[in-house]
Amino acid sequence: MSTRQEGAPSSVVRSRDDLVAWIAAGEKPENRWLIGTEHEKFVFRTESLTPVAYEGPAGIRALMQAMIDRHGWLPIAEGDNIIALRRPDGQPGGNISLEPGGQFELSGAPVRTLHETAAETEEHLNEVRGIGEDLGICFLGLGFSPKWTLAETPRMPKQRYGVMTRYMPRVGSRGLDMMYRTCTIQVNLDFANEADMVKKLRVSLALQPIATALFASSPFTEGKPNGFKSIRSEVWRDTDKARTGMLPFVFEPGMGYERYVDYALNVPMYFVYRDGQYIDVAGASFREFLDGRLAAMPGERPTLDDWSDHLTTLFPEVRLKRFLEMRGADGGSWKRICALSAFWVGLLYDRTSLDAAHDMIASWTADEREALRNAVPKAALDAPFRKTRVQALALEALQISRAGLHRRRELNRFNQDETMYLDALDEVAATGRTLSDELLERYAGSWRGNVDRVFTEYAF
Repeated sequence: MSTRQEGAPSSVVRSRDDLVAWIAAGEKPENRWLIGTEHEKFVFRTESLTPVAYEGPAGIRALMQAMIDRHGWLPIAEGDNIIALRRPDGQPGGNISLEPGGQFELSGAPVRTLHETAAETEEHLNEVRGIGEDLGICFLGLGFSPKWTLAETPRMPKQRYGVMTRYMPRVGSRGLDMMYRTCTIQVNLDFANEADMVKKLRVSLALQPIATALFASSPFTEGKPNGFKSIRSEVWRDTDKARTGMLPFVFEPGMGYERYVDYALNVPMYFVYRDGQYIDVAGASFREFLDGRLAAMPGERPTLDDWSDHLTTLFPEVRLKRFLEMRGADGGSWKRICALSAFWVGLLYDRTSLDAAHDMIASWTADEREALRNAVPKAALDAPFRKTRVQALALEALQISRAGLHRRRELNRFNQDETMYLDALDEVAATGRTLSDELLERYAGSWRGNVDRVFTEYAF
């Protein structure tokens, strides 16, 4: 989740047109399209398999301090607490942030090729694993905390999370689980213009359940099977319906920047950031803020930074900011982190593939898209769709993606193109066997009902 950094104040928003223009400013010509990959991981103590608190000689703060001392990261602080890290100006590497329950996230730098994504991810994992060995901690990439209760999960000292923690139980039953017990992989991709944005948003929203199925890795809750292949995805269905979901309006005539702005204006806010403090305005809309009608800040009007902050608190399956953010996948290993970016780059960054993917989903109705999204958390690739199953849709989407990556012709030093990063997904789609299926088989078999084995056999 984004971390606010101090900087020069941005312009005051004068009208809705300013908000539309802010999003439109993300347009880029095709030769400048980049790939931004984000991935979260659970942090646990190697000996006890318990979650890692912020404080303490081997806590999350100590992990971040070691990243500063050994690898040259710079701290971002709230008061006395380090709550994020950034690379020095001009150096690649992205940012590191803390999710509410101590999940450790790399928000990768925008890069041109998937080979760079793979190298960046490998470098980051090598850094944290090396420090983890000295601190007695390790890292796990799954979609949901497999063992710990919500009460056992630590809370990170970030002000915005306090606001969200108070608000979540008012609007859904699973919001705190979302905050404290989930991990995801995401990829951020560019668009050329408004029409390109709309086409990519429609394709990625419709196919997001396919990604959820392919990446399903969260079948356990508090040490037992939970009846789902992706409980992370199921949690989102009862987090906050005002800011989540499949955005059916995106598929209606007239969709564009203005329509998304109108949606975002009506979504309840969480906070407003002023002078290093997060002011709780939870429940008020940005439209009220735009009109100077916030009860907590009467007469105050938003800046463009406030608008940027607000857009980061919308959680649909695909989020529009100055780029498109794919949000449907459970957490996973290095090869799965690379595979998610490869899947979407192949579909969206090649014109022929984008056309083919659009043709694939063009006849799907709003009810069918919603039913697909609702079925996938439990059934994954076995979920029904029309006269077939999601497995068949996944095979078709992967074929389109692979062709797109092949046409990109981005080669590494071994003369391999980017299709290599789809191999892991091809196996999942061909067999119909997700990581969740594999975990459940081991739990019922060689693990003898002991979920602790996941921490040794599937840690980074």
